[in-house]
Amino acid sequence: MFRGINAINMDAKGRMAMPTRYRPSLENDSSNHIVVTIDTESPCLLLYPLTEWEVIEQKIEALPSFNPAARRIQRLLMGHATECELDTNGRILVPPLLRDHADLDKKVMLVGQGKKFEIWSEMNWQAQREVWLASEKDGDAELPPELETLSL
Repeated sequence: MFRGINAINMDAKGRMAMPTRYRPSLENDSSNHIVVTIDTESPCLLLYPLTEWEVIEQKIEALPSFNPAARRIQRLLMGHATECELDTNGRILVPPLLRDHADLDKKVMLVGQGKKFEIWSEMNWQAQREVWLASEKDGDAELPPELETLSL
């Protein structure tokens, strides 16, 4: 399980170091191979261990290609999916097209989301987090029924 928020610096070549605590899991589960793609709803990237991505890819590929919404998802998620490998220093080279999509610069946020990570620019993350927090305070956030019974 990938959890937590990590502030990471990206170098001028577009490389970011995966925090040390996640490296053993990525090596054991997918031999340091990962897939990075865009998020279709937010200005961030999604990073999956290759084994997790392959499960999702099969589901996306099975969607009906004549359905416009399904085709949109296929084109965006699979079309932007880029296989990467952690180098010997535990770094990932994020391709320029994907960096541009998420406005990634020097400071990025790596956000654990269970079986995947989200990669945000620090500025976009801070702005979106404020929107989510304000939404909760205003009572605008409607919980799905599955969460209404959850006790934290």
